[in-house]
Amino acid sequence: MSEYEKAMRPEDLTRLFVERSNAGDAAGVAALYEEDAVMAYPPGEVTVGREAIRALWEKVLANAPRFEPEPPLPTLVSSDVALTSTPPRDGAGARAQVVRRQPDGSWLRVLDQPEFVRPAS
Repeated sequence: MSEYEKAMRPEDLTRLFVERSNAGDAAGVAALYEEDAVMAYPPGEVTVGREAIRALWEKVLANAPRFEPEPPLPTLVSSDVALTSTPPRDGAGARAQVVRRQPDGSWLRVLDQPEFVRPAS
């Protein structure tokens, strides 16, 4: 994991996700997560652990999707934990991640909710 650029601010994680996804680098995407991270993806399912996240992204990135940067909403930070979020361009509602500062000062994702679906009225 040391060959990858580290996120030194919580907001760096989104930029690094887009860069690595667009490069087709599933291992690089997984390196943005803590070892026991939890991601609510695919929709309606939960993926647990960095290795499972890597395997999931290998499948997703095999289709060569193109990701565009999304402007972040204000990051909320409390000590070594932060909440990052973006309003997706595709109108899916919101994306949110809980991230944690690591001993070296970098940040990794702990919880990732990449798609919120608006509740039916």
